[in-house]
Amino acid sequence: MAEPPLGRDPREREPPRAGEPSREGEQPREPRLTLRRLFGLDRSGPPPAQTQAGQPLRPWTIPNTIGFARLALIPVFLVVALSSRDGTGALVATLFALIGWGDYADGIAARVTRQYSRLGALMDPVTDRLLVVSGVVVSWRFDLLPRWALAVLAARELSMLALGRYGLSRGAELRINWPGRLSVAPVMGSFFFAMAGLQTFAEALLFVGLALALVASALYARDGALQLRAAAQRERRPPIS
Repeated sequence: MAEPPLGRDPREREPPRAGEPSREGEQPREPRLTLRRLFGLDRSGPPPAQTQAGQPLRPWTIPNTIGFARLALIPVFLVVALSSRDGTGALVATLFALIGWGDYADGIAARVTRQYSRLGALMDPVTDRLLVVSGVVVSWRFDLLPRWALAVLAARELSMLALGRYGLSRGAELRINWPGRLSVAPVMGSFFFAMAGLQTFAEALLFVGLALALVASALYARDGALQLRAAAQRERRPPIS
């Protein structure tokens, strides 16, 4: 049996660490909000309990208000871009950037206000994929980026939406991995710079982002298959009498 730490009464409990339950039955303590955590660079620890499956949606929060605004701006962006002469210009690029950077804004707002919600966890990836598909539509229409790469990217985004819904219906829930997280900036940047008229730089970003996105998809498929297999094994396991 291990000895208790010096200077501590063995009957006392150790103080809980960040991310661990503070007392039996209580929610885990949230880690201290550092600059790295504020800007999403530090993802250590468990996800907030309010974002987990089975939690209430809690739609009326500051981060979700930003999320609703992002969703509402996507059709505005499409109308402005598709009615333009060539799909480029300051207004088109600015609208796209505003919706894209809104993803970082609602994340920062959630961490500052601690208004996490199940709806936000579900809405953010859907909005991001709708924005990517919108960028694909505009870039395809005006031939701003290689169409073969746009087709692969669109297929990847739509398949991830479908697979995500299928996984949720079967009890599997995938968390964004690092290749997926790193792919966002070059993919979004490729559309922005293409709409700003910098096609060569935009193409380079698209190829980098597409490669990272495909690696992320393979990891999601592997993790989802493992979760579904584990769920099937639990269902087949006879109950303990």
